[in-house]
This record gives sequence, structure tokens and C-alpha cells, in this order.
Amino acid sequence: MTGQPDGRMTGQPDGRMAGETGGRPAGETGGRPAGGGWRRTAGAVALLTLAATGCGIRGTSVPVDAGGAPARVSCKAPADEAAPGGSTQATLYLVCGSALAQVRRTMPQAKGTATAEVRLRTARALLRALQQPPSPDEEKAGFSSALPADLKVEGPHPGDPADALRLSLPPDDLPSFALAQLVCTYGASPALGRTHAAVLSGPDHTTPHRYDCSADVLSNPDIAEHTGWGDTLTRKG
Repeated sequence: MTGQPDGRMTGQPDGRMAGETGGRPAGETGGRPAGGGWRRTAGAVALLTLAATGCGIRGTSVPVDAGGAPARVSCKAPADEAAPGGSTQATLYLVCGSALAQVRRTMPQAKGTATAEVRLRTARALLRALQQPPSPDEEKAGFSSALPADLKVEGPHPGDPADALRLSLPPDDLPSFALAQLVCTYGASPALGRTHAAVLSGPDHTTPHRYDCSADVLSNPDIAEHTGWGDTLTRKG
């Protein structure tokens, strides 16, 4: 061997003898298996990674078909029928989808010798109508009702406005859809004295509130859950 200017021997550029690779067996470089061995190791790692990610539920922007599509409803009220003698056509508000829509029902005409008597009989008849199951045609169109079957209505207490109605439950304790149905149905009846509104309270002595049947209430009956929907009335009727 010949010397080099820096004093190293000519066997290896870094002074190692031929056949040595810094203490590692021949055929290995940088700690990785040479050739196909390294590729096999990389493939195994990829498979393990895929298996691990496959164990969870991953978000996707592609719609997933999880079953049949929900049935579509028309929310179209059945055609009006001619009211026979002694009866009248009344407007009721039922639930359809996430909103309220009106239907027409033939009902017996309330009779009485006093305005208050006619008003109370009308209120009770409308409540009973809302508590009844929808007709087959109404049900087919997607209508339903949320009114509790045991709800009752009475006339005003002394000191209440003349057109106030007392429910057997506080109005705010009713399901929001049920309260909206009742308010809009009562507000559509000329016999009850309020246009697009109802004056309601519970069985105790709380002051009655005026509840308006607005476009917002019809399209979003959940507004009934919001405090302050009913305006307090202090005027005596």
C-alpha cells in the first residue's frame, strides 16, 4: 500500500480495510435492509397503517345511502265539503312537516243565549276537533296534531278580559306545536273575538296573555317556547 498525503492507507477512502462497512454486515447500508427486503418492510408498514385507520369511522363528503328516502307529503288540505244545516265550516291549524297548515272541518254550530256561552262552546268544540285524529285524507297529506287528549278549556275568571280562555294547563307547559295550533285555530274563529290571536291563561290566577298567530309562528311553531311570546293583558273586558 502507498501512503497518502494525509497519512491514511490506500485500502479504503476512510482508512477501513476492504470488506468492512463500519461494523455492519456486508449487504446493509444505513441500517435498512438492502434491495427487496427494504421494499417488503415498507409494504408491511403501509398495510398496518391502512388496517389501523380502517378501525374507526371517518367523515366523508359523499352522501351515504342508509336506507329508503323519507316519504314526501303534500300538506295539501282535502277539498271543502258543503256544511249541512245546523253546522258550519271551521278553520283548524294542524302540524304538517315542521310548520302549521290550515284545514277546513265541518262542525256543529255553537248555540247559546249569551255571547260568553257561545264563545266557550266554540272554544271547546275547536279543542275537541284538534284532539281528534286527522281524517284519512288529512293523514295521507301529512297532517297531524300535537294537542294533548286531556287538555280542557274554561271561560274567563273574574277580572279577566271577556274573551280570555283558561286552559287546564299553563299555556307555556304545552308542547310548542300544540300551543301554536291552539292559538292559530282560536285566532281564526270569529266567535272567539280575536283576529289572528288568542287570550289564554292556565287554571290558576295568573294574568292572561295575548298570543298572536303570526307568519313566524305558522312557519316556526317552536317560537312558542320563547318567553315573552304572549303579551300580558291587564285591561278588563
